[in-house]
Amino acid sequence: MAGSNGTTSSYVKVFYVVLNVFCACCIVFVNKLVFTTYRFHFVTTLTLVHTFFTWAGMLTFARLNFFTAKHLSPVAVAPLALGYVGYIILNNMSLNLNTVGFYQILKIAIAPTIMLLDFILHGKTQTWRIVMSVFIVCGGVTAATVTDDVAISNVVGLIVGLASVLVTALYQIWAGSKQKELQSSSSQLLLAYTPQAIVLLLVMAPMVDDFGFDARRPETVLGFHYTTAAVVAIVLSSLLGILVTLSTFLVIGTTSSLTYNIVGHLKTVLILAGGCLLFGDSMPWKRLAGIGLTMAGISWYTYLSVQASNASERSRGKGHEPTSPVPDRERERERERDREPLLLPKEGSTTSV
Repeated sequence: MAGSNGTTSSYVKVFYVVLNVFCACCIVFVNKLVFTTYRFHFVTTLTLVHTFFTWAGMLTFARLNFFTAKHLSPVAVAPLALGYVGYIILNNMSLNLNTVGFYQILKIAIAPTIMLLDFILHGKTQTWRIVMSVFIVCGGVTAATVTDDVAISNVVGLIVGLASVLVTALYQIWAGSKQKELQSSSSQLLLAYTPQAIVLLLVMAPMVDDFGFDARRPETVLGFHYTTAAVVAIVLSSLLGILVTLSTFLVIGTTSSLTYNIVGHLKTVLILAGGCLLFGDSMPWKRLAGIGLTMAGISWYTYLSVQASNASERSRGKGHEPTSPVPDRERERERERDREPLLLPKEGSTTSV
C-alpha cells in the first residue's frame, strides 16, 4: 500500500519480504520432493512449467480485475525475459561444471556484483556501513554453506560461473529498474515478459533435458512415469513458483535488488536450519557459527536500511512544508476564487479518463 507521498508502507514491505521468504523456503522443500522422492530431474522443464503457470496465473488475475493489464513494448521487456532464462540456464550449467563449494562462492558473489553494477549503471553508491554489513552477511553464508571442496575444476566452468553471477545480478537490477522505467507494477511486468520467457524455454529445454523424442525411456521427460503424487508435487511447486516470482518483484520494486539479495541469504540459512529439523541434516559448529554471523549481518543491514528510509521520508516531508504562513488577505482571495464557477479548464490542464 502506497503512502500519501507515493512511498510504500514499511508494514507492506515487511509483508512482501515475509511472503517471499516463506514461499521460497516452501518451494525448496517441495522441489526436493520432486527431485529426490519422485525422481523428476528435469530442472529446465520444471522451470518451463513454473513460467507457464506464472503467465496463466497473471492472466487470470488480470481477467478477475485484480490488476489492469498494460501493453508494454516487447523490446522493453525483452531484457527481463533474457535475464530470467539466462540466469536459470547458466546457474544450472555452473552447478554441473563446477564443484558445489565453488558454485556456492559464486552465488555469494552476487551481492557485491549488484553493488558494483549499480554504481556502473546508475551511479548509485552505498555507505561504508552498508558495504560492511553486506560483507559480514557474505562471510557468514560462506562459513555456513561452502564445503572444503572449492577448487576451480576447469576454465569453462569458471567462465560459465562468472557469467551466471553477472546475468543474475543484471536480472535482479532490471526487475527493479524496469518497474520504474516503464511505470508498471510487478504483475503487469510478469504478464508482459513471461510469454517471451516461455518461448525461450521451449527452445532451450530440449537442449538441456532429455525429452526422449527418439525413445521414451523412463529417464526422459516424455517417458517419465507421471504418478498422481508426482503430478500433485509438480503442480504445488508451480503454484508456489507464482508466489515466489511475484513476491520477488514486489520486494525488489519496493526496496532494492541489494535488499532482495540479502533476503536471499536469509532464505539460505533458514533452509539450512529447516533441513536439519525436517530432513535430519547435520549441523556442525562451522555451519552454526556461519548462520549466527549471517543473522547478525542481516540485522545490521536491516537497521541501516530502516534508518536510511526514515531519513529519506523526513527529508521528503520537509520539502513539502510551507516556508511561511499565508497571509489572511491572501487566504480570503483564495476562498473567493474557489467560490467562482469553473466554466473552462485552466491552461495546460489535462482531463483524466
